[in-house]
Amino acid sequence: MKANTTGIVVVAAGRGERAGASIEGPKQYRRIGGRSVIVHTLERFLAWKDAGPIIVVIHGDDRALFEEARSTLTSDANITTVIGGATRQQSVRAGLQAMKDKNVQHVMIHDAVRPFIDHVTLDRIATMLADGAAAVLPAAPVTDTLKRGNLDGTVAETVSRERLYGAQTPQSFDFQTILDAHERAAAENRDDFTDDAAIAEWAGVPVRIAESSSENVKLTTRQDINMADQTLSGQHRMDGALPDVRTGNGYDVHRLEPGDGVWLCGIFIPHHLKLNGHSDADVALHALTDALLATCGAGDIGDHFPPSDPQWKGAASHIFLKHAAEIVRKNGGTIMNADVSLIAEAPKIGPHRQAMREKLAETLSISLERCSVKATTNEQIGFVGRNEGIAAIATATVIYRNDTP
Repeated sequence: MKANTTGIVVVAAGRGERAGASIEGPKQYRRIGGRSVIVHTLERFLAWKDAGPIIVVIHGDDRALFEEARSTLTSDANITTVIGGATRQQSVRAGLQAMKDKNVQHVMIHDAVRPFIDHVTLDRIATMLADGAAAVLPAAPVTDTLKRGNLDGTVAETVSRERLYGAQTPQSFDFQTILDAHERAAAENRDDFTDDAAIAEWAGVPVRIAESSSENVKLTTRQDINMADQTLSGQHRMDGALPDVRTGNGYDVHRLEPGDGVWLCGIFIPHHLKLNGHSDADVALHALTDALLATCGAGDIGDHFPPSDPQWKGAASHIFLKHAAEIVRKNGGTIMNADVSLIAEAPKIGPHRQAMREKLAETLSISLERCSVKATTNEQIGFVGRNEGIAAIATATVIYRNDTP
């Protein structure tokens, strides 16, 4: 097979109700082994020697979720995204249409929530396509005894499992053949197909079976996701490679002076004093910026935004924090937690804590539950106790890929 003639369509536009609601979003964005499901899936294809262009079909509401996941990939140069439709069939068709100008001969259509596809199966499929197969279905032989039930809940009969297979993905095809079949189905208002092999069968295309592994499971329920997380965690232990969890700390303090309010965690709080600093003097975001940079040895805030540089005079400190988060992700890190402790006699932090957490979550592109803001006084001791300044201590937890230096 010629290099880069096999395109990959990864279908990631579903809502996955059976997996239950989660603050992390639909199941393709849930974390297993410290990274989102879709990242594990894409990495399998990115590492495959014969992978050509990759089209990821996402839901219109998931742009930010996908970009956050994408930022943790080892490489994304070969990936483009399109918005899917109301059904899987419509989403696949959108992905195939986006592939038309990619000059591919074959296409593999894969569920984003099948993160355990192996290269042996991909090679087997690719060989069958190169040998002239117009459609190839990876499938695992059915091993369970099958029963057909009555309407009253009793068993009607035992069904022979001989020559029965469980269909998997990537279902793979001659590109023009499957595109034509999808276009014909759309033109005839046929939207009842459960997979792409069924469309090929309907269009009269012979579908060959490529035996696959039972490990190529589709993550459908919350239990599936939990088991996948345990599997990946177990792999780390068996490989002798513990998860690369790093914790960074940051501390900052700014002097108070007469003014109209203070910026803390990206939120402006009216007050009769303000914090003195070259930027907006947001002591909390400065400390958290240092904490993130510490997890990958990237210096401190002054190295990246020196106070001697006039362009940062009065700058909003969320710029600094977002920059630190980008550095972490480019180094292979996934931000797991951000914790800020403010030490101040005034103003009161409690009424603004939720807004502060929401601002941290927005700036770092992580879920709200991973952001913590706390506050305490200094019991009228020292410069904080005398209301001369505000201090902040921040801690950031980041998981890095095991191949990160």
